[in-house]
Amino acid sequence: MGAGVGLKAINSRLRGSTSRLPVKAGSGSQGFISYDKSGRMLVVLIRSPRPHPVNLEKMTDQDRIELFRTTTAYSGTYKFDGKAVEHSIDISWNEYWTGTKQVRTVERDGDRITLTTPPFPFHTDGRTSVNMLTWEKAK
Repeated sequence: MGAGVGLKAINSRLRGSTSRLPVKAGSGSQGFISYDKSGRMLVVLIRSPRPHPVNLEKMTDQDRIELFRTTTAYSGTYKFDGKAVEHSIDISWNEYWTGTKQVRTVERDGDRITLTTPPFPFHTDGRTSVNMLTWEKAK
């Protein structure tokens, strides 16, 4: 974890949920996480498959639900103690997370960092899950 670093999601594994969570090369899913020197962070994850409405007038409520369910996005401040990063969320796609602290254990391997969640109810199916996201330095 270094200040002023941007990372691109390259792999995700989810244990416990019935939901598919592909974030790997060629899957069409993508994400970025950024940590700046002032102590702020931002993450956006978009999972595939996603609906592709023709235009806004033809977008259905089901399209909107699926677009929401395949998105994770939040921002806030962060603290890193060498083993874990704590995200203090001040804005989120999921209002339930706003005002919370999300802790991730951190494993580093060269330019790759894996962030692992503690067990939590996954937002698409409510089942207790552990999410492991591997990020690589964005080029």
